Amino acid sequence: MKFSDFDSRAWETDGQYYDTCIIPYSGLQGTETPPETVKLLERQRDFLELAEQPYKGRVVTYPAVQYAGPGMTALMNELCRKVKSSGFQYAIVMSANEGLRREEIFESDLLLCLPEIAADSRASVSVCVRSEIQALWENGK
Repeated sequence: MKFSDFDSRAWETDGQYYDTCIIPYSGLQGTETPPETVKLLERQRDFLELAEQPYKGRVVTYPAVQYAGPGMTALMNELCRKVKSSGFQYAIVMSANEGLRREEIFESDLLLCLPEIAADSRASVSVCVRSEIQALWENGK
């Protein structure tokens, strides 16, 4: 579910079941034309749905970090730390448009980047996303 799907009452009632926060990273540069921006954001949306749809009762998608730039890795690490300290057990960073490095986004429990997943032709992207998330939950990190 998206963060905006909750009101205070719904979160108080059901919040305990949502242990995983997804933080989208769009990786926009600010130099894209409007049609290019639409294409990139649609790709991000479609990638996020691979985690949101099958795990609707367990994951919450937070607002995206839209733009790349200096300090982005520190910001992503800080966001992961903060959502976990606010009650989420897991923080997953998902990027459909830019590859990120695990050693840089070290506070995330799982980093899913479409460019890397798509380069691995052994399994479909949706199967890979689901198996990575399942492994995270089964292994506790």
